[in-house]
Formats: sequence, structure tokens, C-alpha cells
Amino acid sequence: MALNRDAQLQTAKLATKLMPRGGRIVFVTSHWAHFYRQKHVLAEYEAVAKSKHAGEGALRDYATELNVLEISLVVVSGDAIEGTVTLRLLERKNPGLLEHHRSETNALPTVDEFAEAIVTAASDRTLPSGHTLFVGSTDY
Repeated sequence: MALNRDAQLQTAKLATKLMPRGGRIVFVTSHWAHFYRQKHVLAEYEAVAKSKHAGEGALRDYATELNVLEISLVVVSGDAIEGTVTLRLLERKNPGLLEHHRSETNALPTVDEFAEAIVTAASDRTLPSGHTLFVGSTDY
């Protein structure tokens, strides 16, 4: 919780002191964390999912104060991202995990696709505060 909830909220609070009106905070998370308690999470990822979910909740709660400062919050949530260390570590504990997940979702998003969504979240002013951009399938 210290890293994925408390530090995220504290960073946002400190950053807002330096941000101009019209600024934006982008919170990056995973589907496993975003949909925590709604969808299955691997036991090895449970603590991370729980703490990142709490971090997203804390920032969403803080969004009321952000809106007063005219600073928006956009969340980017990604499915399992192809080629990341998290997937490699989870695959070691759960051989076949990636192939199973690929078969359920047809394809995993790439790091480039995830990065593009983060850039969009930061720059697309048509996205309202509180919006969530999803990268990859949410059906699993």
C-alpha cells in the first residue's frame, strides 16, 4: 500500500502544487488491479492488484480537489502487456499462462500500444476527468 496507494496520492498532492491549471495526472494500472474484486486475479499478483486498486481509488477520491484546481485525472488500464517483466515473472510461476491468456483474448497488447494510450491520456483534452482508457481486452 505504501508504494501503490500512499506514494501515488502523495506524489499527486505534491505535483499539483507545481502544475498549472489545465494540467493532467495520468494513473497507469493493470486490468487485474482496475477490476480487482470484479474479475479473477492470480494469487501471485493479488497484493499488487489490491494496492494498485487502492491507489486508483485514492486518486479518484482526490479528483474532487483536483477539479477545483482545474487539474484532471485520467486512468490508463492495460491487459497483460506482451514482453513485460511482470508477465515473464508470472509465467515462471504459472507455465502456460501467456498462451492461455492469448487464446482467451486473441492477442496481448504491446508496450508500444500501451505507451500510445498513455500519451493519448496525457494529451487528448477531449477526455474528461475520471475517464479510463482500456488497452487490450477486458474480457477474461
